[in-house]
Amino acid sequence: MAELLLELFSEEIPARMQARAAEDLQRLVTEKLKAAGLTFTSAKSFVTPRRLALVVDGLPLQSADEVKEEKGPKVGSPQQAIDGFLKKHGLSSLDQCEKRDTGKGEFYFAVIEKKGATTSTVVDQFIDSVLMDFAWPKSMRWAGNDFRWVRPLHSIMLIFDGKPSSRSEFELGTVQNKDRGKVSIGDKSKGHRFLSPGEITVSSFADYQAKLKAAKVILDQAERKASIKAQAEKIAAEAGLTVKPDDGLLEEVTGLVEWPTVLMGKIDDEFMSVPHEVLTTSMRVNQKYFALLGKDGKLAPRFLVTANIEANDGGKAIVHGNERVLRARLSDAKFFWDQDLKTTLAERVPALDPITYHAKLGSVGDKVRRVKALSREVAKYVPGCEAGLANQAAALAKADLVSGMVGEFPELQGIMGRYYARAEKLPEEVADAIADHYKPLGPNDSCPRAPVSVAVALADKIDTLTGFFAIDEKPTGSKDPFALRRAALGIIRLILENKLRLPLREVLAAAYRGYQGVAGFGDSVPKEVSADLMEFFADRLKVALKEQGVRHDLVAAVFALGDEDDLTRLLARVEALKALIDSADGANLLAGYKRAANILRIEEKKDGVAYADAPDAVWLKLDEEKALHQALGLTGKAVTEAIGKEDFGKAMVALAGLRAPVDAFFDKVTVNADEKELRGNRLRLLNAIRATFNQVADFSRIEG
Repeated sequence: MAELLLELFSEEIPARMQARAAEDLQRLVTEKLKAAGLTFTSAKSFVTPRRLALVVDGLPLQSADEVKEEKGPKVGSPQQAIDGFLKKHGLSSLDQCEKRDTGKGEFYFAVIEKKGATTSTVVDQFIDSVLMDFAWPKSMRWAGNDFRWVRPLHSIMLIFDGKPSSRSEFELGTVQNKDRGKVSIGDKSKGHRFLSPGEITVSSFADYQAKLKAAKVILDQAERKASIKAQAEKIAAEAGLTVKPDDGLLEEVTGLVEWPTVLMGKIDDEFMSVPHEVLTTSMRVNQKYFALLGKDGKLAPRFLVTANIEANDGGKAIVHGNERVLRARLSDAKFFWDQDLKTTLAERVPALDPITYHAKLGSVGDKVRRVKALSREVAKYVPGCEAGLANQAAALAKADLVSGMVGEFPELQGIMGRYYARAEKLPEEVADAIADHYKPLGPNDSCPRAPVSVAVALADKIDTLTGFFAIDEKPTGSKDPFALRRAALGIIRLILENKLRLPLREVLAAAYRGYQGVAGFGDSVPKEVSADLMEFFADRLKVALKEQGVRHDLVAAVFALGDEDDLTRLLARVEALKALIDSADGANLLAGYKRAANILRIEEKKDGVAYADAPDAVWLKLDEEKALHQALGLTGKAVTEAIGKEDFGKAMVALAGLRAPVDAFFDKVTVNADEKELRGNRLRLLNAIRATFNQVADFSRIEG
């Protein structure tokens, strides 16, 4: 068994593209190997800023021989048909064919033996298509070549079984009025651009990895990442600080260096009065610096930079240069901060009117006015929420969008609004609501708990969902350009985690009324829009509860009642229903319900009538049907009373009591009796079973 080693050496690959590129290289090469009938034991790809590499181990030296049989024309066929068959398969005469009786006559068969090709030959042949088929998110041409790559490709290292490829070059495609551009193929690579720029000659992966490390290149991205993290934590600890966790930045920085060296720099004291989120965002986005925290958990006036070089002076010049660049960056941030404080949030609100929210939904200013009005409605259902504060917060929630700081750092929207509100000495509830009204931004984001924050966050998301559904801009498949799924999940979390008793249909109707005056909107929410929204919430609720182990069919069963739009109450129903279905009585009851519902459905279809009337006591002949009728009456009353008190556990206990009479009924009673009146009464009794169960949920939606 042999090893294949491939390296594509180029100019710097953007960090955000590296992981996907490594996966694509492994996929493309291994697919080609499998298509050629070549098996292997393992394959692993690597990536650094300047190279993509792949090692495939356990490959045979050549592919297996193939024997292929091709059925030809019938013996005695015209010569033209025979000649065509021979030509197609590269044969010169019928002596190279066999005659076989297939039961439908004698036919010629060509037995074609194809010798296996050496693996090195197979790889040499498909490497061009791997490079040509490589899909980069963004790519470029250079020097007039037709060939596209993420950055100029300099060389290809291709080694199999310790020997370099028999090919010496790869053609980059035609060049305008010149010879074709070419890239060398061989057994050579290069080390670190500055620390060891010379060539290295390689014979195997182990040799390649060792020589790269000697040439100041850590090939394995996981090893580089661990090195950066360890160095950062060590330097921070020596200064009595800790590194602010940022896995995304660590991943990005790993893709920027081949030989990481972490150094510490200082932030000038004059900038520490600027909000710390501004400092960390500027350092992270613009400079890729790690922020440091003091023992009190607050931002320390220090930062960590990851250099791609070992400096002779211990990194003093690098640190000085980065401090100078950061000083300029933070000077801009401080300027924005100082300027923004000169204008109040209320004074900024009119500047939202010229900004289009959506062509069919008006401006951002229009949205603010809608959310402001809706927040008063929502506040009624948020315990402890003062409507006036919710109204004030909603009116100012988007004002920071036209501030200089958010213009520079859009990811600080809301956060800066809180700082500006505090600077104006607005109520703390208002300031927090401005910051939190975008939350939760995803499943891992915290959910607001403060009443004013909850009301404004709900109003903002409900307005968004209602508007986009009304103009038929609903999510389709994997496409959700307006993040409506996230908004719905946010609404669900806000309601359930705060245990709110919010009537969704009523609030959605109020949100729709906020669009009055906008072209295409009427006085009341159309039934189809309301139905689509409720169905959308049902789907999103299934997703949210699935992570908690709640079955989707139970959610669907409760939603199918059609009148349940209180998500907190709905969840209580679902939990009680789950407890019933998971019990032995529940499983048997479900089977009994399905049996009753199936018989009823078949007979109603056959008779063309619905047996919806109450059973007539006169036609109850057997003890078992009398007992069931009596039990259904008592249970129905108990279930109605329990549901009225929202004691769903008690309602389920009442239903569980039906197990014995239902089982006895099906054991002893023949539903399709010969006597018409008796049969009809028993079918009405089955309908009573269905109706009693459907007070709690639509049991026909429950699987099992």
